Amino acid sequence: MVDEDCTVPSRVDYVYWSDEDQRFKPLRRLFDLVLPEDIGQIELSGGRRVPFIVRVETGTVNRAIYEIAMLHEPDQAEPTPWRPSPHWNSKLVYTHGGGCRGGWHQQGVRTGGVMRRGLFEQGYAVVSSSLNVFGQNCNDLLASETHIMVKERFIERYGMPQYTIATGASGGSYQSHQTADNYPGVFDGIVVSASFPDVTSATIFTVADARLLHHYFSETNPGGFSLEQQRAISGFGVWDSIANLARGAARLDPIFDALAAPEAQGGEVSHPALEARRNRDAQQGGIRATVYDHTINVYGAVDGQSLAQRPLDNVGVQYGLAALNAGHITPQQFIDLNRDIGGFDRDLNPVAERHRADAGARRRAIESGRILYGGAGLASTPIIDYRTYRDHSAGGDIHMLMHQFSTRQRLLNANGHAFNHIMQIGGRWDFSPEAPDLGVLFEQMDTWLTAIAADPSDEDRAFKVIANKPADLVDACWIESEEARRKVEVEQTYTGDSECNLSYPAYPTPRQVAGAPLANDIVSCQLRPLTRSDYGVTFNAFEWAALNRVFPDGVCDWSRGDASGAHHQGTWVSFGPSPINRLYR
Repeated sequence: MVDEDCTVPSRVDYVYWSDEDQRFKPLRRLFDLVLPEDIGQIELSGGRRVPFIVRVETGTVNRAIYEIAMLHEPDQAEPTPWRPSPHWNSKLVYTHGGGCRGGWHQQGVRTGGVMRRGLFEQGYAVVSSSLNVFGQNCNDLLASETHIMVKERFIERYGMPQYTIATGASGGSYQSHQTADNYPGVFDGIVVSASFPDVTSATIFTVADARLLHHYFSETNPGGFSLEQQRAISGFGVWDSIANLARGAARLDPIFDALAAPEAQGGEVSHPALEARRNRDAQQGGIRATVYDHTINVYGAVDGQSLAQRPLDNVGVQYGLAALNAGHITPQQFIDLNRDIGGFDRDLNPVAERHRADAGARRRAIESGRILYGGAGLASTPIIDYRTYRDHSAGGDIHMLMHQFSTRQRLLNANGHAFNHIMQIGGRWDFSPEAPDLGVLFEQMDTWLTAIAADPSDEDRAFKVIANKPADLVDACWIESEEARRKVEVEQTYTGDSECNLSYPAYPTPRQVAGAPLANDIVSCQLRPLTRSDYGVTFNAFEWAALNRVFPDGVCDWSRGDASGAHHQGTWVSFGPSPINRLYR
């Protein structure tokens, strides 16, 4: 029975792996003695084989549905903090689900997935919850709160794990990074893929610029630029990514219009019961299905209105700057583009003016960790970041390799190094003999965390993390050919001429084409007057006067950082109602 707080009593179920049906099935033993004929076996570390039976606890915490799974047989004593399951290695993995679009106003019915054979084989218990799937809850703060409460439930039921690893792809990487940085101690290490630093900067800046460019190229100035010129201005590896990422801007768009093209669609929700409550062109007052409104308790509301402030800004951004300097577009095209690209109003409708961030929202995004800092908990967290390369995907793809390097650059900026950050690209990411690379990464993370815990020195944890990194855990990429598959162990760099750079080139975002730094963490740039030395082309007098009219207040000086001057304000902060360590009052 669900109460007003969406809580239900917890329950325990046993399931087994059916070799015949190749799926998990409920365990029903004949007279509690005979195992099903189709039950599979699972091989544990050391070669011991046991029946593949999983104990699954399900319940609710923080309005989320949680799952806890571990190898355990029903005729064994119930696991407790003082009597753990004999098949559990006393270590925990917290899994996450990806997504973001449509992740509003719902509890969700699926978790990040706990039935992970490869992790069971290594002895882990696995936990997740429905509010740790960003396609159901695209709010890293609420995700962190849920991490803390679900882990507390696990400890109460099963005892303190030796360590906890966070893992997940895409939207799962946001959560792993931000909880590890903002709430150190919840996760001891993270293993992420298809990663981004955060939603607020890395993703939103890119998809918002993609929608602006798509609108400009298709509506404002159709035919004014070749497809290759459009791609060069976007920076993306393929032209198709412009429209693909423009669709991703739906997470910023509260207005649902069934007649709009997919690239201009908004008001996305994932639950049918919410569809009738969306804002439409002629129906205001509905739910605002956006990243900003979902985090209104942090960003604050626009005065006198129920909509959230937003840390989104493109004032002074010189779109296509690198394309101009490389000779891909002409000075006049550069002027036309920046004169007419415009911005978005609060409902993400295109307007002629550039959009300006709300001063409070941009400050709070940085201070509160909504924009990943990297110098708090992540400074002492082992990080393994692996990836399947997607920059050349037909049809475009949001999961650009560049975002991995943005995270590394933030670590470098905050800590002076990124020795705790391992990048590997192009592997076969599973736990099977045919695709062993993910299993190896978890084994190496186990070696790393175990060595840190056993280090008797008086050094701080950040030092121990670096000193105890396994010697065989290094940056690498895999090169596939008809003849062989080779692992190339070389430092992964955003630019360069290594074999990995040539096989897996990284491409910039539109904002980086405009001169933004690799870290991609500036909401509102500081402005300076135009200077001819910035350009690798010559503007005639008429063109130079026109460009100055486009940017009457100046252009971005990215070297000076964010105009807010804000800095990350520490870990384990509260947003109320408790006054303890409360960040904003």
